Amino acid sequence: MSPSRKLIALVVVLLAMAAVAWLLLRSGDPTVFASGKRVHLADFRGTNPTGVPPSLAGADLVARGEYLTRAADCAACHTAPGGKPFSGGLAFKLPMIGTLYSTNITPDAETGIGAWSDEEFVRALHQGIGKDGKHLYPAFPYTSYTLMTRSDALAIKAYLLSLKPIKYTPPPNDISFPFNQRNLMWFWNVLFKPEHRFQPNADQSPDWNRGAYLVEALGHCGDCHTPRNLLYGLKSHQKFAGAMIQGWKAYNITPDQVWGIGDWSDAQLKGYLSGGHAEGRSSAAGPMGEVVDNSLRFLSDVDIGAMATYLRSVPSIGNAEGIAAVQTPLVAKGTPKVAFLDAAIAPLGLHVFEGACASCHSFDGNGVVSSHASFLGSRTMNDPAGTNATQAILQGAHLRVAHGEVFMPEFGNGYSDAEIAAVVNYLTSNFGIRASALTPNEIVKRRQEN
Repeated sequence: MSPSRKLIALVVVLLAMAAVAWLLLRSGDPTVFASGKRVHLADFRGTNPTGVPPSLAGADLVARGEYLTRAADCAACHTAPGGKPFSGGLAFKLPMIGTLYSTNITPDAETGIGAWSDEEFVRALHQGIGKDGKHLYPAFPYTSYTLMTRSDALAIKAYLLSLKPIKYTPPPNDISFPFNQRNLMWFWNVLFKPEHRFQPNADQSPDWNRGAYLVEALGHCGDCHTPRNLLYGLKSHQKFAGAMIQGWKAYNITPDQVWGIGDWSDAQLKGYLSGGHAEGRSSAAGPMGEVVDNSLRFLSDVDIGAMATYLRSVPSIGNAEGIAAVQTPLVAKGTPKVAFLDAAIAPLGLHVFEGACASCHSFDGNGVVSSHASFLGSRTMNDPAGTNATQAILQGAHLRVAHGEVFMPEFGNGYSDAEIAAVVNYLTSNFGIRASALTPNEIVKRRQEN
């Protein structure tokens, strides 16, 4: 074969590989799974699914922006532990990439967004480009915010500019080569960023369209609950199937009956979204607890219901990868497994449980101080990897609820790696489908993920 023919053959192969990569990786419209005709918002004849709920339709721009800022959960990422709200500095540790720090989005002119124009702010949300013209990294969920309407984006800006300016410069990013070459983000955006604003579906209900906007454009639920590929893009074919986030499992929230939320009642799903607790199912902690604290508990009942409607419509996915899979207990409803380990089999686990856990959670797992403390039917207890149980013990948990606060202290500094491994194994054995088999070395690794 002549050199020219070899070159042509090589080009054809490379183009074919690029086409296959495009088909496998390309994210596109996150609502493409649903049947029906999508139209531009300006051409939509139904109820406008964007903006704020009807109860705030007559409110001023700042009040509307406050609601939308909460729905977009801006505080969670732009507030560091012990830091001032929205002043940035929260660290995002990304495997093989490095550490990113969130930016200051208070109205300070020098270190925040006080000097940003409307165009610059909207460009950041829609295109992932900062005031300096440089590409942002997708730890900032602009691939979701790009679906947001311009008017909603500017309402958020109006609210942020109404806050007290805080002069604070977060630490510089520590990104390894070649990921520190921001221009490469242009190619990443071609694969993973939708190229249009939210398009309602003319053949779906008003609740579905509103839920789609809240879940996809504002709430960016997929950023935590959808696994990512090697390029850090979302695996659209495993939408909401579960993923790891900051050492915690963000569980499967598809309608699968065994691995997802398909067997949850409406009351359970809405209760979990609005208050962080689904009786007999789960209590929010870790990153999800923050979402409830900073965002979901402020949303109207109508919007919570719309989100539930949308989540029940996404494709059902079973235990695709097992990353964040937690099987529904294989027992009759209302009769979760409680078969206590003999003290002779797990003396250390029982000892730690008696000293640190039983006073709040009780020996039968029903919870003493609050229903949030119940283990029965809990996804955390039914995870044979014991992931979130371990992190809850290491980091503690905090959740604001309608009647006050639910609080669990952290025990990471008070107990050894062997003690924590033993008590998690004890808990999953007594209150889950099958026991975890954690070792002290595994706890060492999980401490490092915090």
